[in-house]
Amino acid sequence: MKYRVFVDGQEGTTGLEINERLSKRTDIELLKIDPERRKDPQERSRLLNGADIAFLCLPDAAARESASLVTNNKTRIIDASTAHRTDPEWTYGLPELSSSQRALIKDSYKVSVPGCHATGFNLALYPLVREGIVPADYPITCQSVTGYSGGGKRLIEQYEAAGSNNKKLKSPRFYALGLNHKHLPEMQKVSGLLYPPVFTPIVGEFYRGMAVAIPLLKRLLNKKITAKEVAGLMEAYYSGERFVSVMPYQSDSYLDNGFFDATGCNNTNRVEIFVFGHSEQILVIARLDNLGKGASGAAVQNMNIMLGAEEGTGLD
Repeated sequence: MKYRVFVDGQEGTTGLEINERLSKRTDIELLKIDPERRKDPQERSRLLNGADIAFLCLPDAAARESASLVTNNKTRIIDASTAHRTDPEWTYGLPELSSSQRALIKDSYKVSVPGCHATGFNLALYPLVREGIVPADYPITCQSVTGYSGGGKRLIEQYEAAGSNNKKLKSPRFYALGLNHKHLPEMQKVSGLLYPPVFTPIVGEFYRGMAVAIPLLKRLLNKKITAKEVAGLMEAYYSGERFVSVMPYQSDSYLDNGFFDATGCNNTNRVEIFVFGHSEQILVIARLDNLGKGASGAAVQNMNIMLGAEEGTGLD
């Protein structure tokens, strides 16, 4: 049996990668839209309602419009935009949070793919809040270094312009300095925090890859716990997960002369969690591919769960 799949927004970075992943599969029939009709609501509606799975790889407003065009009770929607990530009618598509989350995804007809920063943040923090180690009112801060592909076509063109000698692009650049990044609502809600974290993302001069870092002060935690014990707790929590690994505690073998590589999970669907620290401070870092587990890989993983396919199909 072949499942009919339509990618609405197939020309964007995430849509292109989803199409590439699915084009190699024998269990998928990709429905294509004529490029000249990609903004035609009637043609999009026809394809959306003719699909078993519809991926929405669109800006938020367009994603909401596409979701409203689905009028049957058969098409299952996977939205890669920000539009529905905190909507109670949609399931948050991060199966590794818990066995119950995976079950919700399996039975859902509306799944929202997490944001790339939020994926690393929630996987690094959620177990610590859930287990009562980090209090819900903890003043969390987070920095996330990401490749420029996360900014979409416009930012990619800026960095890759032929002959560009813009020295400003050579330096890592903080952004969202109004402290209102669009991933904040899901970061707060999913992690279980009472207040949004102070989140400062940084874009670097590399195409893909991401490292999300959360520092913790031991004196503000609910329980006396060492950094090594945090690593052990995380390892136990994610035991058996195919795409989330907790790396050996404070191992220099994963550093390059003491430096951390944000690109170490590129072209995979993996998230690697690292714990560093000393007697008073703990640092948790999640590393992932912002276009893999942070976007297209996560979307396909959710599709596999929803269809009852082997979860890693097309992702290894």
